[in-house]
Amino acid sequence: MRVTIHLACTQCQERNYTSRKNKKNNPDRLEVKKFCSRCNQQTLHKETK
Repeated sequence: MRVTIHLACTQCQERNYTSRKNKKNNPDRLEVKKFCSRCNQQTLHKETK
């Protein structure tokens, strides 16, 4: 049930991170505050396909 997801920056839409999550335990889209190298600051990253 674990799938690979990509995390994209909400400001510049660059896909910076990959992660794995269990879809059965976490069916909602993941939102994490992480560092974006293009924006050079911490921004909100959302799960994309």
